[in-house]
Amino acid sequence: MTIARAFTYSSFTDATTLLGDPLALREQAARDGYLFFRGLLPRSAVEDVRADIARVLTDDGTLSDQDSGEVNRETVDSIPSTAMRLDIGVSEASYVRIQQVESLHLLPHHPTLVGLYEQLFGESVFVHPRHIVRAMTGHPALRPTPPHQDFPLIQGSQNTWTAWFPLADTPLSRGPLSVLRGSHREGYIPIAPAEGAGLIEALLCRDEDDWITGAFEAGDVLTFPSLTVHRAVPATDRAHIRLSMDIRFQPASEPIEARSLTNHSDRDWEEIYADWTSTDMQYYWRADKPSISPWDASLIQPGQRIC
Repeated sequence: MTIARAFTYSSFTDATTLLGDPLALREQAARDGYLFFRGLLPRSAVEDVRADIARVLTDDGTLSDQDSGEVNRETVDSIPSTAMRLDIGVSEASYVRIQQVESLHLLPHHPTLVGLYEQLFGESVFVHPRHIVRAMTGHPALRPTPPHQDFPLIQGSQNTWTAWFPLADTPLSRGPLSVLRGSHREGYIPIAPAEGAGLIEALLCRDEDDWITGAFEAGDVLTFPSLTVHRAVPATDRAHIRLSMDIRFQPASEPIEARSLTNHSDRDWEEIYADWTSTDMQYYWRADKPSISPWDASLIQPGQRIC
């Protein structure tokens, strides 16, 4: 059961002016545990992916209006919770169709994103193929993502970073992501079971309350390492979908856990690639031959923390 807490928020510090200065980027990241960039990605590139996904969700009845993202409340609310991907926001079947969208797998390789992590890592970048799309529809069974670290869920290298960004302009009412500034310096934080994406919650102390968030525009990117605690701002707008992506990057020289090479819909890549127009980016990671680290089940076992 998610621990009930009240949260207040401060605004992101924009790191856009630090691009091209790797030392300054690393220093700010080491201090704050996140970096936020206005307009890092071209709006058109982000909106093209959004249009492709919205087309899928309009065809299956999830959206009543493709352009505005208006949710078909009657259809969505009638889906049994057992048929939903409660960590995503749509039905299991709809999520498979989303994952088959070719453009969402190409955007993570945008030179601007890869170039950012080359500056942060000081070496070649490995792009995880397990991309997550959140399509938060306000289904009655959904719960906001609780405060958590990514590391227990993805493992591999602790130097794995997540890039989170919405695929359309996203005010606070649609529940963007927030980060707990400086929380990466705590190391691994014990967890408790929780409702919401990931099904775990970091056990936070009461003095850990430096939450940072803000409204996003298409093209803005928030990024943070795998030990930074983050959570979703509870959405108050149930009329519109919130489409966003979680993409992960790490130094190419460091190990990865095997599940991070699978598709997030848990379907075979052959099924995901079935209707792609190009084979150029299919199975791209095989040529990189990343080293594999074992899964540590103890990291997702409930623990205790003394504050």
